[in-house]
Amino acid sequence: MLFNQIEFLFFFIVVTTLFFTLPHKLRWVLLLGASCFFYMFFKPVYILILFFTIVIDYFSGIIIEKTNDPKKKKYFLILSLITNIGILAIFKYYNFINENISGIATIFGFSNPIPALNILLPIGLSFHTFQAMSYTIEVYRGNQKAEKHFGIYALYVMFYPQLVAGPIERPQNILHQFHEKKNFNYDNAILGLNLIVFGLFKKMVVADRLSVYVNEVYGDLGNANSISAFIACVFFSIQIYCDFSGYSDIARGTAKFMGFDLMLNFDRPYLSQSISEFWTRWHISLSTWFKDYLYIPLGGNREGKYKWYRNLLLVFLISGLWHGANWTFIIWGALHGAYLLFGIFTNKLQNKISTLTGISKLPKIQKGINLIIVFGLVTFAWIFFRSKDINQAIEVIHVLLKFDFSKNLTTICASKGPLNLLLSIGVIGLLFLSYKLPKQLNLKYNTLFITLTTLLIIILGKDAASEFIYFQF
Repeated sequence: MLFNQIEFLFFFIVVTTLFFTLPHKLRWVLLLGASCFFYMFFKPVYILILFFTIVIDYFSGIIIEKTNDPKKKKYFLILSLITNIGILAIFKYYNFINENISGIATIFGFSNPIPALNILLPIGLSFHTFQAMSYTIEVYRGNQKAEKHFGIYALYVMFYPQLVAGPIERPQNILHQFHEKKNFNYDNAILGLNLIVFGLFKKMVVADRLSVYVNEVYGDLGNANSISAFIACVFFSIQIYCDFSGYSDIARGTAKFMGFDLMLNFDRPYLSQSISEFWTRWHISLSTWFKDYLYIPLGGNREGKYKWYRNLLLVFLISGLWHGANWTFIIWGALHGAYLLFGIFTNKLQNKISTLTGISKLPKIQKGINLIIVFGLVTFAWIFFRSKDINQAIEVIHVLLKFDFSKNLTTICASKGPLNLLLSIGVIGLLFLSYKLPKQLNLKYNTLFITLTTLLIIILGKDAASEFIYFQF
């Protein structure tokens, strides 16, 4: 079930109405049942995988908390992590690894006897796997009490608003909320609706509109020129932001309507002044996950500069691999790691240039230049993220570097013509106008915002519901 389908509207109304109608002690049953139904809407049999990991992690957490034997604690933590990572590896990375083994074997004149698996990736596997792992890690560290209520723990993993594409929650933030009695609150309802309609606007009006142009250019690069390729790259940067942050907004809004607070996952990332700042604003739940559970345990920046550089690059390589079993994602992660390292190496030089040119005395101009540089670097990396393979990414870069600025309007506008291009630019303008609004509107303006945004969705939104990009991860 997609957030942008009419079926979800009825699902949301029914579940939310029953939530506030039922007594508190039965609400977890409703939410867990609704979450199971929501997940099984995609591929029912894969709920067995979720159930298996939930059972392992639930009992592992209890044993880790109860035992005083450090070795036993570590054993059950490892059991939990291996179970989750193992399932992720089988469904997401097995064929990728096998294909690369086959490629290497072919080079040396051998054949790979290991067969490929004909399996589909369970939807949202990377998200709920990481959320489950954060639970057992936090219990092991002593930062979280083991959840004794099996149904509540299952709900922690399966809570339908953020089950498929995050935010990747921490047990400290969300588990206790399932035990609290939630009463209907008008302010929460308005704030929730605000997030929901803005998320739908990002997805249906902006992301889906831009995807038409992006898909056409990427699907016919032989007829693209440098201008159309450049527009497609910029459009994809906006598309993926609106698609993914739109999902997060709807997830947070759906939860907020019922009184649950999910973490902020995006904070206007394209206003960042550096790549490091970008990663404090983009997919915050994942970047903080890697920081807390990989970067800091590796030593962070505490064990000398060379280990610091290694840790940064390793985290971004793994982050790229988390996104998908393809070399394009690994290169995407490596690029962001390289950007960060380059920023560290040239920090003093950048400050010196800024001072010598006098830009440091013009903060608005400096901010504008920084913003353009960061957006350009991020957009270049997105080429690999969007491309189906490395060859396509190279082809896109080749088209860009041809500097073919021919004035063929059909080539520039793609087959849908200038109207679609103008509409795409127009909805991007509406998106950036929304950046001028304060992050928190008062109640009166929230109601106006919801009404106007709903009208824009009806008038400009794409009719056919399309999947969210991050569903594939």
